[in-house]
Amino acid sequence: MNKDSLKRIPQVDKLLLTEELAPLREKYPQLVTGFAREAVGELRKRILKGENLRRPEIIAIKLVQKKLEYCLSPKIRSVINATGVILHTGLGRAPLSPKAQEQLSRIASGYTDVEYNLETGRRGERLTVVDSLICELTGAEMGAVVNNNAAAVLLALNSLANRKEVIVSRGELVEIGGSFRIPEVMKKAGCRLVEIGTTNKTKLQDYIDAITPRTGAFLKVHTSNYKVMGFTQETDIADIVKVGEEHNIPVISDLGGGVLVDLREWGLPYEPVASEHIEAGADIVTFSGDKVLGGPQCGVLAGKEWAIKKCRKNHLMRALRLDKLMLATLEATLKSYLAPGTLLDEIPALRMLAEDAEVIRNRAEAFLAKLLENDLPKLDYAEVRPSDSQAGSGALPLEKLPSFAVYIRPKGSLASFAKRLRMSEPPVIGILHAGELALDFRTIFPVQEEDLLRVVAEGVG
Repeated sequence: MNKDSLKRIPQVDKLLLTEELAPLREKYPQLVTGFAREAVGELRKRILKGENLRRPEIIAIKLVQKKLEYCLSPKIRSVINATGVILHTGLGRAPLSPKAQEQLSRIASGYTDVEYNLETGRRGERLTVVDSLICELTGAEMGAVVNNNAAAVLLALNSLANRKEVIVSRGELVEIGGSFRIPEVMKKAGCRLVEIGTTNKTKLQDYIDAITPRTGAFLKVHTSNYKVMGFTQETDIADIVKVGEEHNIPVISDLGGGVLVDLREWGLPYEPVASEHIEAGADIVTFSGDKVLGGPQCGVLAGKEWAIKKCRKNHLMRALRLDKLMLATLEATLKSYLAPGTLLDEIPALRMLAEDAEVIRNRAEAFLAKLLENDLPKLDYAEVRPSDSQAGSGALPLEKLPSFAVYIRPKGSLASFAKRLRMSEPPVIGILHAGELALDFRTIFPVQEEDLLRVVAEGVG
């Protein structure tokens, strides 16, 4: 150990008085003081390990500046999603529509009438702003909104079947992202799970045979993130509702993905539409706002007035409610569905799902041509080839959307190249596969292509 080197480590108080750190300490006193202590401690450890630090004060100042810069930099950043996964949970799921963005900007800048009735001058109801839209678009008698779909299912179960049995098909006991499982949600809701049928087959008689005086509800869950194929049988929601009506048992239908229009109109596979389950007589239908619906993170409850009123009066409602920003963006998103002919122009998630593969190919090839105009000494090769996009977040789990990507192989480490793209401004997230980095253009916005070109060119330049 070099004692002279240890003596040259600056004292924290003196470090804070340096020309570089004094103004920073004045503005961020607690942060800068803490970082200065950390910097001095790091220098001490490095010297004790045998490092020869010539200018420890300069090193300490730079360490403090770097720590402060990292602390103050935004941790949630706008990224370029080049994965081809449209509703990528890790990247925030559905991007908001331009109208929703405009509404968000207006609301965020000041006060709002979120719980104030302008006509009466008294306190109002915060769900009024979206209730009528939910009813118009689904055919429900009443609607409600909470912070995500898991919360919607929790609220519905707790409101209608607390301390009672809830009957569910074994083939519908799904697990969604983050190990979040229907049985655990049911337990937290205060319900007792009653499993019926088998993984691949559940018949209507299974529902009837499971009814007891303690039965509180039937729960039907759309298995949106997987499919059971082959020798299968699923009971139709209308038949379950009929049995429920005969035995005075409410029916809760969890649709998950938030499909408000028939996706077959754009050549996509059929997914259950919320209005169909409302029409079939379900007492409560729940679905997400930030999946196929294309809005903010939230959980929508739509259904019969008596059932939704019980949910609204539940004390959990306040704990799970949406804030003014999400209500505003949801309102703008739902209003886009009032004009179905322009949906693809307004909702980015739907447009990406429906975009023709040849349009994507043309964009990818135009991008590649511009990229190759640069001097790229670190590039082995880059070419456009077909790829498979997907909806993501459990929507259309078996459907591969034909797409095109720019496949890049750099000279040197592929992992290092991918990290350079991720750490760029803006970050670019692609797919590593078979020694290449793929940039799928289905999920890349045209307005992002200039930034993407710059980042990739710098990465292999």
